[in-house]
Amino acid sequence: MKRLRVGAAVSVVMALGLLAGCGSGADTVDASGVPRLPARPADAANGKPRVVPPQGPRSAFTPFRTTGQDGTQVLTTRWHGRKSGFTGEIWAWVPPQYHQPRYAGSGFPVLIALPGAYGYPFNYWAGAPFALQERIAEWSRQGKTLPFIVVMPVLNPAKRYYDGSDIPGQPKMGTWLTEDVPDFARANFRTYDSRDGWAFMGSSSGGFAALKAVLKQPEKFKAAIVNGPDTAPDSPLWQGHPEEMRANDPRHLARQLAARRGPDVHVAFELGSLEVAVPDVKRFIRDYTGGPIHSTLFEIPDGVHSARTYMQRMADSLHWISEQMQGPVPSV
Repeated sequence: MKRLRVGAAVSVVMALGLLAGCGSGADTVDASGVPRLPARPADAANGKPRVVPPQGPRSAFTPFRTTGQDGTQVLTTRWHGRKSGFTGEIWAWVPPQYHQPRYAGSGFPVLIALPGAYGYPFNYWAGAPFALQERIAEWSRQGKTLPFIVVMPVLNPAKRYYDGSDIPGQPKMGTWLTEDVPDFARANFRTYDSRDGWAFMGSSSGGFAALKAVLKQPEKFKAAIVNGPDTAPDSPLWQGHPEEMRANDPRHLARQLAARRGPDVHVAFELGSLEVAVPDVKRFIRDYTGGPIHSTLFEIPDGVHSARTYMQRMADSLHWISEQMQGPVPSV
């Protein structure tokens, strides 16, 4: 489905151009219909989830952009993945609550956000046009979503599609995304030691990588937001490696997870009603979810294959996975 990914690149460029022309720099996203998260007093009383303090070595960050009036910033750094051997850019943001005294001893959930198209050398979720960080700050302040740490790595170096996988003879991008990027987060931020504090979000090629990550490693990641994804590996780099390709096929992984009956994962699909992928994604939901794979679909009327479309239901998706995850625990 490479044509879908090329279309994603065009749509994203168009979206960025359109959004940049808006006076506010971002479209208005209506989250008024999203309810507050249910109170979970047991979070503070039930075992007090184990916080993992920053392990180091700390990264040397460079400010990338300021995100609103609360003083938070998207920061950027280069990170060498010791397990993959790949070195690449990562952008990161912590919510306002992270620096508040009442949460000084708490961990925070991590959302690894992956872009569509190549996602290299820039991860567009770090930019101002989509204002993902400002929206998470607003929605978490309103109690509609958890205050996620957002980690935004590069996706496809040299602008070649790696399907978020360790394709033989290629950069180990599966290890980069599921081992090295979490190691980066643990090195620099207060996190949780259980999968209840770890989720993915991705669009198009990044949606495929996000879906595959939670199905392949459910012991590490509990949830994913998957926007307009491919649902089968299709990189031309798989040629000559059919067994490895099958081992990275979400359909195969879903069958394996169902057969061993868990652990449970939660996947929120977002899909524009005008996308060519609509039949494929709905078929995947019908045939490969259920049992330990809990899913919901947010279909956007007249939506196309672009991040601009997916932002329209991002509050709903983040609310849905927030209900499954561990939030920060205040000290008072």
